[in-house]
Amino acid sequence: MERPAFVFDGDCAFCSSCARFIERRIRPDADVVAWQFADLDALGLTEEQVSSAVYYVAPGRATGGPVAIADLLGRARQPWRAAGAILGLRPVSALAWPAYRWVARNRHRMPGGTAACALPPNHPARTA
Repeated sequence: MERPAFVFDGDCAFCSSCARFIERRIRPDADVVAWQFADLDALGLTEEQVSSAVYYVAPGRATGGPVAIADLLGRARQPWRAAGAILGLRPVSALAWPAYRWVARNRHRMPGGTAACALPPNHPARTA
């Protein structure tokens, strides 16, 4: 792996819109890639993991959810780097997890989201 990777759900319109924002506005020093086009084995991730959360993968490190977002922001220019440092603080990221899980479960209702974004009723992320 030459550069870190930020892995998102390319089948989700809301997630894809967020990924485009990341690429255009935040411009981190990382590859932003839909998990459907990523070599999950090479990244050390499973389909179950990436279908329920975004992931940031760098050599020796793989993080998910808001921690992954904090890691990604840490690879960007200011003011995004400062935002990543704040989000990466343990109390802040602990508070961010419930909000992240709610967005993940309801991403089909978000702007740009479609019914294809909805998690199946029996998906593990629904109970998390």
